[in-house]
Amino acid sequence: MRREANRLGSLHRLLHRYSHSLLTQISQSSACNRFHTVDARLARWLLMTGDRLGEDQFRLTQDFMSNMLGVRREGVNKAAGSLQAQKLIRYSRGNLAILNRTGLEAASCAVTPLPRPKVTRI
Repeated sequence: MRREANRLGSLHRLLHRYSHSLLTQISQSSACNRFHTVDARLARWLLMTGDRLGEDQFRLTQDFMSNMLGVRREGVNKAAGSLQAQKLIRYSRGNLAILNRTGLEAASCAVTPLPRPKVTRI
């Protein structure tokens, strides 16, 4: 794999970009989980889920969300209720809909992207 990546410069660059993107996302998630409220973390996570699915409506249980956010179900219930009260989402019996994407973005924790490291050739 290493030989082919070095032989094909485009594959080498692609692998570096993927690694950088993945590590950036992990770092941002760690910072978010440490410093932001459950409401903001849930908003960010719902936006990422919607982006990955390409949909603004999807099924999620409170149990699954609590595992993803590292909080108890009661915390998810409270955070989802807060986002619903602001008319940003609609959530009922595992069916979730993003109603106001711009508002949900404003409610989410805006983690500043980390600076891009210099990539040196091996």
